[in-house]
Amino acid sequence: MNQSPRVLIVEDDYLVAWQVQDALKEAGLQTSGIAATADEVLRSAESRRPALVLMDVRLGGQSDGVVTALELYRVYGIRCIFATANYDADIRRRAQAAEPLGWLAKPYTMSSLVTLVRKALSDLHAASQ
Repeated sequence: MNQSPRVLIVEDDYLVAWQVQDALKEAGLQTSGIAATADEVLRSAESRRPALVLMDVRLGGQSDGVVTALELYRVYGIRCIFATANYDADIRRRAQAAEPLGWLAKPYTMSSLVTLVRKALSDLHAASQ
């Protein structure tokens, strides 16, 4: 049986994370959980192998989302959609090597999130064909 691709939600605001998870599930998309720190993200990626990560740029703990995304891409080949309230050239430059699948400017609507996640999953599927 072919399992649909899963999205790992990385968000340091617990309520936003649950809102995102609910929106993705309502849209018929699968999630592989929620993480709030770089360590949680890397452990989850290793055990659950999501197809895609929705990455908050600001994380709890020592590392930020860009550093974590670069590590995810280097070790597992997993790409991200970045979500940030501070969308500046420096963040884009730092994240470029992780080959982002998109950017969401906070605050974003759940419909724009779902649209971007669907597009990213479609792009990943097309690239693997």
